[in-house]
Amino acid sequence: MSLIELKDIHKSFYGVEVLHGVNFVLQAGTVHALMGENGAGKSTLMKVIAGVHSADSGRILLDGKEVNISSPAMARELGIAMIHQELSSELEMSVAENIYLGREPGRFGLVDYQQLYRQTGELLEKLGINLNPKTKMKQLRVADQQMVEIAKAISQNARVVIMDEPTSSITDKEVDSLFEMIRGLKASGVGIIYISHKMDEIFQICDEMTILRDGTYIDTFKASEIDEDILIRSMVGRDLGVQFPKVNVQIGDPVLEVQHLTRKGQYEDISFKLHKGEILSFVGLVGAGRTELMHSIFGITKPDSGKILLNGQEVNFKNPKDAIEHGIAYVTEDRKGEGLVLPMSVEKNITIASLKSFVKKGFLQNKKEVEIVKQEIASLGIKVSRTSMDVKSLSGGNQQKVVLAKWMIARPNILIFDEPTRGIDVGAKAEIYKIMCDYVSQGNAILMVSSEMPEAMGMSDRMIVLSNHKCSGELKRYEFSQETIAQMQFRFMQTKQE
Repeated sequence: MSLIELKDIHKSFYGVEVLHGVNFVLQAGTVHALMGENGAGKSTLMKVIAGVHSADSGRILLDGKEVNISSPAMARELGIAMIHQELSSELEMSVAENIYLGREPGRFGLVDYQQLYRQTGELLEKLGINLNPKTKMKQLRVADQQMVEIAKAISQNARVVIMDEPTSSITDKEVDSLFEMIRGLKASGVGIIYISHKMDEIFQICDEMTILRDGTYIDTFKASEIDEDILIRSMVGRDLGVQFPKVNVQIGDPVLEVQHLTRKGQYEDISFKLHKGEILSFVGLVGAGRTELMHSIFGITKPDSGKILLNGQEVNFKNPKDAIEHGIAYVTEDRKGEGLVLPMSVEKNITIASLKSFVKKGFLQNKKEVEIVKQEIASLGIKVSRTSMDVKSLSGGNQQKVVLAKWMIARPNILIFDEPTRGIDVGAKAEIYKIMCDYVSQGNAILMVSSEMPEAMGMSDRMIVLSNHKCSGELKRYEFSQETIAQMQFRFMQTKQE
């Protein structure tokens, strides 16, 4: 008998149907991937299961019996827990207080902390989580905060655990720890619904896969009976062709040169040249200093020593405004926190970095602004019903394109691209890669930071590997290999340990 089953689920918002008769079945003791492009209806379906939304029609069966999940509290009572991509931990509280928030042991309104810590310690030990129950959440890494969220779900006797992009901000080693815990949950009979855009981990951890497309149920496969090409075609409804559409561009003269750049504790003695038409990637483990280096190139932070040259002339950026005026743009890895103003419209987000170009005699030229915005939306293929809609309502891939449009209006010569496809689906990834290729084909250049090795290898002309804040090596495209890159990533870390 199925643990949970959804039959013919329909859901509409403001008269627009977003789920069209979706079916889904989760078996106990399995990991079931829910796959689809951004906007396919995955999150809406999961929120129906978790009691955040109520289905307009259809049935939900738990252990074969129909249930009405009218609220998140009801879902928790039924043993359903959802761990969101954006964690909602109380950072000033301890691990124990977060796990048992609102359910603390005690009497007469007073918490029995001794029992709380003991109870938490026993739970963490059972799950193989090596954390002190008294540690404040703000002192934990993101990966450990996720482990606490999982422990919280299990403490509520959850039998269905929904994980939304659980590995988006953690290292490969932390992913291994997460997968070990998931295997333990499977063995105890827990059913796990797993949402991720990372194909390699889907095939590594999942038993079954259900594909949604445009709010419609497409099919369910056993992981052992499907390959990546079939999965992608099912998700996007078309063959994407080459996954990384890298085009050969004539490499020109250096446009940016970094000489012995150092910022204590972040990066040390970094030197390189970036040429016209080139995509130069920076790879390394989390904490190696990649983003910190980009911050200094863009004027967010100031290096302690070293030089930055643009077209052979030394520059000293006091702030990002200086960098922008010199033709450098930065697509941040945190598009929601740093790249976009979520309450604002698509139109205003696109023009926010170039407002001066739309002002004449102290007045904003609205007509010109709208025309340029429409041109960029068409050029980048941004899917919007109207330019005045809130940018927060767009899918991850379209939000990323809005950030790109914002900078393309400024006509930069150098684009810093930090984690260009984090949290977006395979279809949107292919579109972003094409935009990158078109950009360098026009004689521009890209500095790319990527934690996805296939992406870095597939899209780069050259690669610089950072290890423990230092340059561990440089590779040309024909020299790329996962083994060589992995060795370079650990080079200075091993030296330090020895």
